[in-house]
Amino acid sequence: MTDTTGNTQDTGAPLAPGSRPRKSSWKYIGPGIVVAATGVGAGDLVATLIAGSNFGYTLLWAAIVGCLVKISLAEAAGRWHLATGRTLFDGWASLGRWTTYFFGVYVVVWGFVYGAAAMSSSALPLQALFPGVMDLEWWGIACALVGLVFVWFNQYAVFEKVMTVLVGVMFVVTVYLAVRVVPNLGDAFAGLLPVLPDEKDSILNTLGLIGGVGGTITLAAYGYWVNAKGWTNTGWMKVMRLDNRVAYLTTGVFVIAMLVVGAELLHSANIALAGGDRGLVQLGDILEEEYGTATATFFLIGFFATSFTSLIGVWHGVSLMFTDFVTRGRKRAAPSRGEEIASGAREKSWPFRAYLLWLTFPPMILLFAGQPFRLVIVYGVLGAAFMPFLALTLIRLLNSDRTPRDWRNGILSNVMLALAGLLFLILCVKQIWDQPWSEFF
Repeated sequence: MTDTTGNTQDTGAPLAPGSRPRKSSWKYIGPGIVVAATGVGAGDLVATLIAGSNFGYTLLWAAIVGCLVKISLAEAAGRWHLATGRTLFDGWASLGRWTTYFFGVYVVVWGFVYGAAAMSSSALPLQALFPGVMDLEWWGIACALVGLVFVWFNQYAVFEKVMTVLVGVMFVVTVYLAVRVVPNLGDAFAGLLPVLPDEKDSILNTLGLIGGVGGTITLAAYGYWVNAKGWTNTGWMKVMRLDNRVAYLTTGVFVIAMLVVGAELLHSANIALAGGDRGLVQLGDILEEEYGTATATFFLIGFFATSFTSLIGVWHGVSLMFTDFVTRGRKRAAPSRGEEIASGAREKSWPFRAYLLWLTFPPMILLFAGQPFRLVIVYGVLGAAFMPFLALTLIRLLNSDRTPRDWRNGILSNVMLALAGLLFLILCVKQIWDQPWSEFF
């Protein structure tokens, strides 16, 4: 299979000691399914639906470009783990203490606010499926506790199997809806041409769609899931690349299917969805009116699968990263190795479980009290800064002697990562600019 990142492939590059090349077989697929399920949340589906409802198929090409950008980022993260045998946070730490400070503040603030958002997102479809049973806040708490117990008592192998089942549900639901609304194939193919909508701020809206689907900190977590799977050296490089492409092919199916629904069901009828996760509940009501209760219920099940995979994916993946942050942050700490993650010991460690508790219990306060205004602004700024931080640090790591020469970036990989860095830097500046700073002070 051709390497889309322009990297060394079967050229006789030396393998790590004790490694042997594996054939890129479908039977190994796993971390890619996890990253696709975690990265595509309810908010991503709403953003794509709104793009379809506002512009029809015009931005279909942008959604596909977004998947290609994420392929390059996830491949780079996975390649660092396999080529060096070191974790991504270990690489960041080698760039200076500033990376540790940034990540430390980011992971604490982000986890606190995201925890509440993930609970609420998972609770919404359950409340719609079982009206009158519990208030939204209690559904959210129930989802958080189920996620906590599941991740606490299970290691990666079980986690991956459950994520795969839930991704299957997401896949069937989104494809069914796209077929149900009867896509206009002529318009869809026309949407593959890179054309901007004739609207105000169309460039920024397009960049937002490219950058916003299927990727946040979970892209950085991909390398940790690769190690947790047991892939720890360059013998797994071809397998990882196939796995990564499967991840974003799956993401592409979700995105295209939702854009089709937005274009056919909402755009043609001039229906505007509410922003945020509640837009999907509104879509459920529209589907019930158009196609009946069974279709609406089927959709809400898919909505729950989408939200809950993001919840447990973050509970697991970001907790692994936090564990690495704590372990590597100690004075005179030895380099963090992939073998340590593959052993499963870190999933039972106190930092892993401490971050699980941080994601679960403190955010429950926000469900009842509302999100503190200043904290939300800080969360938005840090979140906007993370993706350019990831892209630009990967460029630095994979073009330096920290990476074995045969596994450093090729021209195409550098171009893709540079474009990703520029894209996310623009979106970061816009996000910071749009914050109501006058009300912050």
